[in-house]
Amino acid sequence: MNIDFSNIERLLNDCQVNEAIALLDDAVKADDPATRAHAFYLRGNAYGKLGDWRNAINNYCSATELCPDSPAAEAYKRAIAILDFYNHDLYNP
Repeated sequence: MNIDFSNIERLLNDCQVNEAIALLDDAVKADDPATRAHAFYLRGNAYGKLGDWRNAINNYCSATELCPDSPAAEAYKRAIAILDFYNHDLYNP
């Protein structure tokens, strides 16, 4: 299975997120763990662009399980920080 990650990254940069996710759905089925890890990482980024943090985090976790040195580990931390943000001025009258 030959996966063109540069095309997928271009789609993500051009805000064609759903098209990128469709390609990544196939890419996560690759035999090579490094390829699958990169696909999960990019799919996490795609879901993050859509604001679907649950799926983004799940994909980052899958990528990190396959490759602990993946950039997905840092992306996971950033996603959790976004979800943990709490502005006291907005929620306390």
